[in-house]
Amino acid sequence: MNRLISIVVLLLLSSAVLAESFLIKDIRVEGLQRISAGTVFNFLAVKVGDQMSDKDAKSIIRTLYKSKYFSDVGVEEQEGVLVIKVIERPAVSSIEFVGNKDLDSAELLKSLSGIGFSEGQVFEQAILERVELELQRQYFSRGKYGVDIESEVTPLSRNRVAVRITMAEGIIATIGDVNIVGNTSYDDDELKDEFQSTTGGMLSFITNDNQYSRQKLSADLETLRSFYLDRGYVDFTVESTQVAITDDKKQMFITVNISEGNQYSVKEIRLAGDIIVPEEELFDRIILRKDALFSRKKITKSTERLTNRLGDDGYAFANVNAVPDIDRENKQVSLTFFIDPGRRAYVRRINISGNSKTRDEVLRREMRQQESSWISTTNVEQSRARIQRLGYFEDVNVETVPVPGTIDQVDLDFGVSELASGSFSVGLGFSQADGLIFNTNVTQRNFLGSGKHINFGFNNSSTNTVYSFGYTNPFVTVDGISQGFNAFYRKSDAGEANLSNFTTDQFGGDVNFGIPISENNRVRLGIGYKDTTINLGTGAAQQHVDFIAREGDNFQTLPLTFGWSSDSRNNAVLPSRGSSQSVTLELATPIGSLQYYKLRYRANWFTPLTESLTFAMKGNFGYGEAYGDTDEYPFFENFYAGGIKNVRGYQANTLGAKDTTTGDALGGNLLISAGAEIIFPLPFFKKILKSVRLSAFTDVGNVYADNEDFETDLLRYSAGLSAIWISPFGAVSASLAKPFNEQEDDETESFQFSLGSTF
Repeated sequence: MNRLISIVVLLLLSSAVLAESFLIKDIRVEGLQRISAGTVFNFLAVKVGDQMSDKDAKSIIRTLYKSKYFSDVGVEEQEGVLVIKVIERPAVSSIEFVGNKDLDSAELLKSLSGIGFSEGQVFEQAILERVELELQRQYFSRGKYGVDIESEVTPLSRNRVAVRITMAEGIIATIGDVNIVGNTSYDDDELKDEFQSTTGGMLSFITNDNQYSRQKLSADLETLRSFYLDRGYVDFTVESTQVAITDDKKQMFITVNISEGNQYSVKEIRLAGDIIVPEEELFDRIILRKDALFSRKKITKSTERLTNRLGDDGYAFANVNAVPDIDRENKQVSLTFFIDPGRRAYVRRINISGNSKTRDEVLRREMRQQESSWISTTNVEQSRARIQRLGYFEDVNVETVPVPGTIDQVDLDFGVSELASGSFSVGLGFSQADGLIFNTNVTQRNFLGSGKHINFGFNNSSTNTVYSFGYTNPFVTVDGISQGFNAFYRKSDAGEANLSNFTTDQFGGDVNFGIPISENNRVRLGIGYKDTTINLGTGAAQQHVDFIAREGDNFQTLPLTFGWSSDSRNNAVLPSRGSSQSVTLELATPIGSLQYYKLRYRANWFTPLTESLTFAMKGNFGYGEAYGDTDEYPFFENFYAGGIKNVRGYQANTLGAKDTTTGDALGGNLLISAGAEIIFPLPFFKKILKSVRLSAFTDVGNVYADNEDFETDLLRYSAGLSAIWISPFGAVSASLAKPFNEQEDDETESFQFSLGSTF
């Protein structure tokens, strides 16, 4: 309004001054300080020699004023000279923010420059007022309704100003209460459990769950709507939402008025459209059933499953829509899934990018989708998952790109982000089971980009000294048969591992082959050689003394290995879904000094409960027995239980039978252990520390000697909390456990940890 009055006044003055037109002999600009005369001339529509009229004067005033460079413009005629008198607007010399803790100053300056408010720009009071309103809006969105913003404009020399914006941010308004009105089927507490906006608890000072924000409330209302729609309330509506703030602007009171409506069931499910897949197969993909409660979540899931089934037959751009027909009189809904398969698409070309080190063939041999064949969504996803499971890439993305000029061809663009596949590590660690550990390891999981694995390792601790070397070629044949060999030397001191006093010196090696039998299953065959020397220490168990006296102290064995493994985990290190299982039979053949066999079964299952929670179960079974000319299972091949690797809360390797003289653990030829866990990320920092996971667990297990029968009463139980961190120098794990049914001779240990890699 002020600007409009100024223009009107200036136009009136110019009309009074230029009562008659005149010929312009010269043009002079008065009042310039920073702005050049040439800039003013660029805005003028007249020049020397033109006839100047009252209309031209008004145009000059209007144009110069709109340029925003000037706060006042006047036009005069002095003996044929056009005189333009101006008063420049000041320029912004500096912008200073004070008191802004929530908003970054650099980001504020960057965003404000977009609306013409930055250093060097012409200062306008109207823009400064817009800035204040925008800052206030941003603080309101963060729940700080008591914010106070004051601006100070200080004139400087050379027609400049310094702008200082002071912000008293105040505190975030907390939620005093959430009130839901209109709910009859579910009580307030059950509905409030679905909300992110809460009145808070003991940890609210960390989680901030009691702080109000408009965005969070909007998300809560959508969650509430989904809650009812997934339980059959088709007519559910949020009628109104009131948010009241206290006079001190420190607390918010939320009232949500809802109308539940009636609960509807599914009357009928139909298929319509171009049904190119047998109907029974499509109906099998629909998880809703007749007479079941209506559920929007199940409808969405069914639509996805139908789309994926059509995609398996090459219809990559199929469209499936669920259309409800609501019978409000009978409170039923008929669902019709309309199917538009589109055209069947063929894969013209598979493109791979991002693999600067890894050869194309390493990725292409994992492809289950082939070029020049119908596209299959299942095969594409299997291809992506298999490449991800190689462990060479941080991310694997795939895009389906239509081929220009065609209607039935697509290209698949696989983009990968490579990890460092080679590593050299030298480090120190400590484990309560192994003591101080020194290790060095050279690993190349993708040697020269060929996908072949090599490794060399050295590990030295108070319990074990190990040298090892291994090589594996995962694709000796195009069918995925792998071949590898390993060589090792190991010296172990059982006495340092809470066992009977003896040491073993062992060296050997093996050659192995892996044969794929399905997408996630392999069998393994191997043959090896082991030379083992046993040295009994002072106070060795009598059973061990008797074995050495009977069998000798040096043994050469030629073990054959038969194995089966299955792995469908989504991540080999910190999985959240899928399972892994393995069965291994090691048979010491009659060619060697000892005849025995060891059967081992390991399993892990992971099931996501929510986006952040995972339920996990594990099982471990081992059994060994002598046969042929060997009368007793060799004690140095025993299984052991207790410690952070199986039954936490008990000292490592201490469960099972004890030596009657020394009380040292002897292990056994039968191992049974299991566990269950609820895995969750590190609270409040899950986006920052993705390599850290916590869990609440329960463990059970024990080992049984050759002369003991399996009895459930002998099993040991524990429960507690554990943490694992995949650090740059290895896995760091710790647990805090409470044994449930420890016996008098059990050695318990509440806190256990392991730092650094062990072999």
